Order: sequence, then C-alpha cells, then structure tokens
Amino acid sequence: MRKNIYLTRAELLEEKLILHSSERFSEQHLKPAGQVIVDSDNYSFVYLAESDEDYVLLHIQEGCWTALKEGFKQNIPVVANLGETTFELEGLHHELDYLIENIEGNSNYGDEMVKKVESVFLEKAE
Repeated sequence: MRKNIYLTRAELLEEKLILHSSERFSEQHLKPAGQVIVDSDNYSFVYLAESDEDYVLLHIQEGCWTALKEGFKQNIPVVANLGETTFELEGLHHELDYLIENIEGNSNYGDEMVKKVESVFLEKAE
C-alpha cells in the first residue's frame, strides 16, 4: 500500500525550510527511500519514504517551489511537517538537482511541467 501526502505550504526559517501538509499523519517511523520522482500531471516533485506499513509519497506542490529554491540556495535542511510528526527530507537537494537538470528542455516530462520548472528553478521566462 501507499499513502499520498501533499505538501502545500512552505515556511522559510533561518535554519530550515518547513513544508506543511494540510492533512495530519501520525506515523512516527518514517524512513527516507532516497529517491524523488516527478508527477508531471499534478506539477509536483514526489519524495519517497517508507513507514512500517506503507510507502509514503510526499508530494511537493508547485506552490512550495519558490521557497524550495531559496532553501537550496541557503543549503538548509528541508523538513516536512505532517501535523503530528516532522520528517527531514534527506537527500532532497541532490535528488532535485539531478531532476531539474534532466527536466530542462525535456518534453518527456510534458511541456507545461518543463516550463514551470524552468521558470522557477532556472529563472527562464515562461
């Protein structure tokens, strides 16, 4: 089984970037799976994690991307606030760097996704 959690709001602090979920998730034993994938249909990056019972897909929604980019510039940790638990998105910087490089100019991700990623992360005009 898998559980989808949508990170819809970002809060940039001095020492970390917090991505907030609109829903509560109580699992205390999340472990990073070490991979980020792309959901081109919903314009999100999906951080993969595992709990004792399920795979957990943390969808980083487009509305968080500008803060995410700023957090990367500052090289600060990114943490998901899931209501009852917080979880550091270990390896996110590295994985996202790789994905952004792959997405640039690559229509396999869909033209609209490419435009959105290039606009935010590469500062190209839409």
